[in-house]
Amino acid sequence: MYPSESQLRLMIDTIPALAWCCLPDGTTEFSNKRWLDYTGFSQAEALGRGWQRAVHPDDLEKLVETWRAILVSGEPGEAEARMRRFDGEYRWFLIRAEPVRDEHCNIVRWYGTSTDIEELKRAEKELRDLVDYVPQLIVIREPDGRSIYANRATLDYLGRTFEEFLEPGFDQTVIHPDDWNKVTSTLQRSSRGQPFELEARMRGKDGLYRWFLYRFNPLRDCDGRVLRWFVTGTEIEALKQSEERVQNENLALREEIDKASMFEEIVGTSSTLRAVLTRVSKAAPTESTIIISGETGTGKELIARAIHKRSPRSSRAFVSVNCAAIPQSLIASELFGHEKGAFTGASQRRLGRFEMAQGGTLFLDEVGELPCETQIALLRVLQERQFERVGGNQPIRADVRVISATNRDLKAAMATGAFRSDLFYRLSVFPIEIPPLRERKDDIPILVEYFIDRYATEAGKNIRYVSKKSMELLQSYPWPGNVRELQNVIERSVILCETETFSVDESWLSHDIDHAVPAGQPLVQMLATQEKALIETALAETRGQVSGPTGAAAKLSMRPSTLESKIRILKINKHRFKAPSEGLSESSRSTRGGRRGNFGI
Repeated sequence: MYPSESQLRLMIDTIPALAWCCLPDGTTEFSNKRWLDYTGFSQAEALGRGWQRAVHPDDLEKLVETWRAILVSGEPGEAEARMRRFDGEYRWFLIRAEPVRDEHCNIVRWYGTSTDIEELKRAEKELRDLVDYVPQLIVIREPDGRSIYANRATLDYLGRTFEEFLEPGFDQTVIHPDDWNKVTSTLQRSSRGQPFELEARMRGKDGLYRWFLYRFNPLRDCDGRVLRWFVTGTEIEALKQSEERVQNENLALREEIDKASMFEEIVGTSSTLRAVLTRVSKAAPTESTIIISGETGTGKELIARAIHKRSPRSSRAFVSVNCAAIPQSLIASELFGHEKGAFTGASQRRLGRFEMAQGGTLFLDEVGELPCETQIALLRVLQERQFERVGGNQPIRADVRVISATNRDLKAAMATGAFRSDLFYRLSVFPIEIPPLRERKDDIPILVEYFIDRYATEAGKNIRYVSKKSMELLQSYPWPGNVRELQNVIERSVILCETETFSVDESWLSHDIDHAVPAGQPLVQMLATQEKALIETALAETRGQVSGPTGAAAKLSMRPSTLESKIRILKINKHRFKAPSEGLSESSRSTRGGRRGNFGI
């Protein structure tokens, strides 16, 4: 037997809480004595929608909107709002509503309670005020993933208002696009209700993305249900950069294993070499960009490494790139990296040499071979200290010292428009010119002894003397390949030496060229003529083949890329040396290789 309406009202009046009863349309039918005593309303004043006069004006609109949504859903619901006490004080209440249905499941009434949560709200506010002073990003999320709170540190980092933070889809506007899929898949773990963490990049108010470690911890009720997710975000950008730097330095180290000899000490005591080393000692401690000029084989990279090893960046990576050995279409990607999908074949993101050298030194060998568009990009990096990957739109800071080298006359290239003057002056803040070996004849005996000792030790031979004739021959030869050519001649001679006395095959240094300077012919022009004749002779002997163990580059003891550069500069038609049946397949051959070898300068 169901209780009568009067009995129900008596029961509601007796409940030790503010309680009320509504009709199916949401209008108030009855409010219990505690509700009336709290508000100071009469029963007549509370009927219908009179209760709304007890709600704080700032909370009324949201409460009415929530109440309408509950009525439409027909499901239990709750909301928070401030209600005015009879003495005019407003206090926070948690308002809960439950539907009552008949035997046909039709809603016949709504019953509800209003529970005072003022002390809880004050404690919550104090906690939030306290959390606002914590120098860590803190966010509170609903079980469904909706964010409901962010502390001051979070809003300051994002440069957004609290209202903007609460907008739907806000997360996707600040998480790095490359990390979004990972974030959404990881957040699915929240349905399990267990603590978890993830790493992702988030954009700050300065527009830059930084790595954060997010830890998710649940707050549960007495039944174990998740009420809230508390999320802390800790910036780990420095740690990620350190990890990436170690990876880059390991990669750079692997690339440099074949160049171990480049770490050898500089050999020589001549006044010209001492002058170069004096400039090195002055330039090394600075952050100035340096351009090293000199003929091929003079040891420009060795000087660059010496500068790096004596600089404040010596503990970081030294990364070198030969600008002439990379196809022009790929040089931008090689220097600045590319994003996934930036071009056909870019199946994943790739770091460029600038990122690999972060915090260290980047050596641009044969910088005069850079195409015009890459020169513009390089100039921007040097001026603005930032760049973008190919296919990317996010600026990346470039904490890199740039040292460049060339065997070309860049001023002549500037005159023809092949090299930008603004880039030249930006690169040549501190120029260092390395003299050719023929101007350092006093160093030749020391270099000969140095290389003999090294290669004899490697070959297990005991060579104690150098024949006088061979030394005179070595000192009189003009060394168009400079120290690299000398090194290779010594290595070859040590391999063939069968006694304790070192000697050189005179035919290796005889090219049937008059090394004297003809009357009235400038030295530079004479050297260019000699160099062109040497290259053409080598091309004729190899039938136009440049690279490979039997190519002209190997015969001339120089890198294939360097030889290709000289062929272009000297306007040599290498194809005329090919046999008619060979065709013109030179472009398909690799020009990145070259005979390895150690050399001092």
